[in-house]
Amino acid sequence: MGFQKKSKLSPLFLKFWYFRTNLHFLKMHHYDYIIAGSGLAGLYTAYHAAVYGKVALLTKSGITESNSYFAQGGIAAVTDEDDAPALHFEDTIIAGRGLCDYPAVDILVNEGPQRIKELIEAGMHFDMEDGSLALGLEGGHHRKRILHAGGDATGRMVTSFMISKVINNPKIDIYENHSVIGILQKDRQCFGVRAWNLVSGSEDIFIADNTFLTLGGTSAIYKRTTNPHTTIGDGLALAYNAGCEIADMEFIQFHPSAIYTDSEEAFLISEAVRGEGAHLINQEGKRFMPEIHELAELAPRDIVAQSIYREIRNNHQDFVWLSLRHLDPNLIKHRFPNIYEKCKELGIDMCNRIPVAPAAHYMVGGVRTDTQGRTNIKRLFICGELASSGIMGANRLASNSLIECLVFGKRAIKASLENLGTAASPVFSPLYHCNPTHASLYIDLKKEISRIMTEDAGIIRNAIGLQQGLKALDSLENQIPREENEYYIQLCHNLITVARLIIRSALYRQESRGGHFREDFPESDPDFIYHIVQQKDKELQTIPINTQKIMN
Repeated sequence: MGFQKKSKLSPLFLKFWYFRTNLHFLKMHHYDYIIAGSGLAGLYTAYHAAVYGKVALLTKSGITESNSYFAQGGIAAVTDEDDAPALHFEDTIIAGRGLCDYPAVDILVNEGPQRIKELIEAGMHFDMEDGSLALGLEGGHHRKRILHAGGDATGRMVTSFMISKVINNPKIDIYENHSVIGILQKDRQCFGVRAWNLVSGSEDIFIADNTFLTLGGTSAIYKRTTNPHTTIGDGLALAYNAGCEIADMEFIQFHPSAIYTDSEEAFLISEAVRGEGAHLINQEGKRFMPEIHELAELAPRDIVAQSIYREIRNNHQDFVWLSLRHLDPNLIKHRFPNIYEKCKELGIDMCNRIPVAPAAHYMVGGVRTDTQGRTNIKRLFICGELASSGIMGANRLASNSLIECLVFGKRAIKASLENLGTAASPVFSPLYHCNPTHASLYIDLKKEISRIMTEDAGIIRNAIGLQQGLKALDSLENQIPREENEYYIQLCHNLITVARLIIRSALYRQESRGGHFREDFPESDPDFIYHIVQQKDKELQTIPINTQKIMN
């Protein structure tokens, strides 16, 4: 990989050089709330936190660069009289393959409709049909309960709506191009974050009574992904290094249908396209899903993704076809305008058929929280995809992610009120410096890890490949120069940390369940009905599933 050799400059000299050149750039910011991440979870919590205090909203790139912004599918919530929270509960539990915590799911399905109602009352416009909300059907759902906005642009529409609320709020300060690189803590309490200012090239310190990490998932650690390239698990590594519990990391959801191109870029084809009746066909033009699952193309995502992967592998092809030729072209263009235009840009006739292959899409596990978003570190909250609250189990039910941001984001803000003005912050000094010569090192390592994860810990796994992946990570880590508190070196270690969390958990779970498939253990095993939890400097542990129903 061409790693740089260890610097001949002493750590003492580097620290002196950092203070001399960057001290005048150092900024200390004090807020009531710090929200790190600008996806829907971050925007929504910032909006509600501003009711109670001054808020700093930090984002690594631009405010529109998030999984939420690019989400095509929709938001799952019960809004139709022919539906019920109990039915949404059942669909979520079934998709979660026995690993969902019932109280968390109960909260999601019962509080979700009220959050949607509040959003509409605040001015959000969802698609309508004959005077009522237009509801779609997606994989794993047995009722039409998926709300959309702008057809296939739901994420962009909802996120843009929340951005408009945030940027016009005088109590919210937005810091773009600020990458969080450390959590400020003492005695198991969080006091804020360290952030690297990518414009000034210096460290900023943010102090607050409450800190929220809403930094998204880690799917861009794989080669083919539907996520922005920045979604590489920063928040996961931060929380793990701070001592948080990390749960269920073996479960990575691969979206079944992303456009296949000669490049590694994967543009997502919403599950709603299959919900409207599109068929998956192989190179011979034959549908293969009806023989595999009773819901055919609308089977849960893990089953569809694994089926496509096997079809591709068994026939030595790079993709299968998503056929829409039997559907009304006018309906397709109206229902999926953004996908239609993207296909057209790529020279693909969406009204005929689209070449598709699975791509890493969603981190099912994450930082373990309670149903108020609290972690095991006081005053540190986690919301959105980064959280593992027990909702998703082994496999996320389609379109449950955006509603999770709303439901648990609001609950976390309410829980945070008890921390306002309760503790004086210790004094924190800057730690990090940047050596630009390490930038290429980081880029090379990121590319190599994406290869390792795709080949050794992808859709279908086995012990030999997973062990091989761990050895490869160890080898890469040994090649990283030892330069303490250097920005790019820290990013390299973060990538390896995230990759290890996934692989170690996948090795431990010797069965196949949801988003985790082991070809050496192809069946589900009731002995593995538990959460796998990892914590820094501690042995891996397992925690029972909470199946105590609290539904009315």
